[in-house]
Amino acid sequence: MKNLVEHYADQVISTNQTYRPMDRTYLINYLYHLVGEGNVEGNAEYDALLETVSQLINVAIRNGKIDDTLKNRELLEAELTNLYTPLPSTVNERFWNLYHNSPEQATDYFYQLSQQNNYIKTERIKKNLHWDTATKFGNLEITINLSKPEKDPKDITKAGQNTHFGYPECNLCAQTEGYYGNAQVPVRVNHRIIDLLIGGKSWGFQYSPYAYFDQHCIFLDDVHEPMKISAQTFSNLIEIVQMFPTYFVGSNADLPIVGGSILSHEHYQGGYHTFPMMKANARFGFAVDGYPDVKAEVLNWPMSTIRLTGTDTHELIDLATHILNKWQKYSDPSVDVRAETNGEPHHTVTPIVRMNDQGQFEAYVVLRDNQTSAKYPDGIFHPHAEYQHIKKENIGLIEVMGRAILPARLKSELAEVKKDLLGQPNNIADYHIPWAKQLKQNYNLNPDNVQDVIDKEVGITFMHVLENAGVFKLDDKGTAAFHKFIDTL
Repeated sequence: MKNLVEHYADQVISTNQTYRPMDRTYLINYLYHLVGEGNVEGNAEYDALLETVSQLINVAIRNGKIDDTLKNRELLEAELTNLYTPLPSTVNERFWNLYHNSPEQATDYFYQLSQQNNYIKTERIKKNLHWDTATKFGNLEITINLSKPEKDPKDITKAGQNTHFGYPECNLCAQTEGYYGNAQVPVRVNHRIIDLLIGGKSWGFQYSPYAYFDQHCIFLDDVHEPMKISAQTFSNLIEIVQMFPTYFVGSNADLPIVGGSILSHEHYQGGYHTFPMMKANARFGFAVDGYPDVKAEVLNWPMSTIRLTGTDTHELIDLATHILNKWQKYSDPSVDVRAETNGEPHHTVTPIVRMNDQGQFEAYVVLRDNQTSAKYPDGIFHPHAEYQHIKKENIGLIEVMGRAILPARLKSELAEVKKDLLGQPNNIADYHIPWAKQLKQNYNLNPDNVQDVIDKEVGITFMHVLENAGVFKLDDKGTAAFHKFIDTL
């Protein structure tokens, strides 16, 4: 029977056309270098590459080649999977050859490759918890992200101000392709990027290692420069949708508090998913002079969202930019809306573009305001203190569209809340206690319904978070204020 090293060498040769049978001895010796020459017996009948990789990592630990730490395991895994991952030039060649047949064939190939070599952390993603919660805005999608730690908004702001921290310049830079990692940049040995042109400039296309939805991808500027929402943003987003018509694509806002987790590098996110916001009905429509072919609507959505629909891309880009420019200078103190204080700008938008089932472009312009106040030091239009026990991090692109990305801490914390609600001994966190008391008052709780109640109320809390982040509230005062802004267009 072949040992694990020989078995894996044969798997690599059959998977990666870079290697041929005459390279077998070379590969075997390189693998011995990585994992050691002893203890290589094991189940060498696995067809799945990642099964063999997992066994080889254990061999390396037994042989003392690496210490048994998560970082060492990830680095060795990346080195082993890199052997059967084609070179960047080969990946790009295959992608664009397939693209000539159809964009879907190209993206399917690249997505499957990124799963096969475990760049997309499929097994970790499977551990994420997810459910839907019915609300007055339709079903909201709730996920507890067990793959990545929660970020504090203050840390996000600080990171956005740090525009350079060595080589690579940040986690999103094209320099990360094949990088072995450091204290700030994760292991990227098996990482591949598709080169493309957007707006006449060099950009990259990759998938997210911690996918939040199907084919969650990232478009990143080759140049390390800060996020900036402008007319070029809308033009770029439409160009990407023209390139990949089954994908939506959007950008986080470009200001702290309302922006995403990485403000220091221009990038967009996209993928194959229809979000709750995209299913929202219109509250009212409106027309803007000079844009006869664009249908404009304000959505029945907790975030203050304008949807523009049409086939004339020039009109869509121009009107979206017109709304952005107006919003950046607009103030209405009666509803706490201020364009700037002491020269600090507060207004920007979260832009999203997709193609609907009728072959029309839909551009979503979500109004954002990043002010703080004595009452709301974390942000007036940010999750308020009473909801931060569930969600404290910035409300970014994905949450704006109705999919909650909640922190991993909630898995264990909600288990303690459940015990408390059932009157069992527990270690409930102090910041969950007021919420738990409210649930006890509102429900007749028992072992059969308690989990459903917790899931529902987490979803309702996320709905309130989105309402907090909405600039124009959905009451009469907020609706009148939204009409007032629309009248300025």
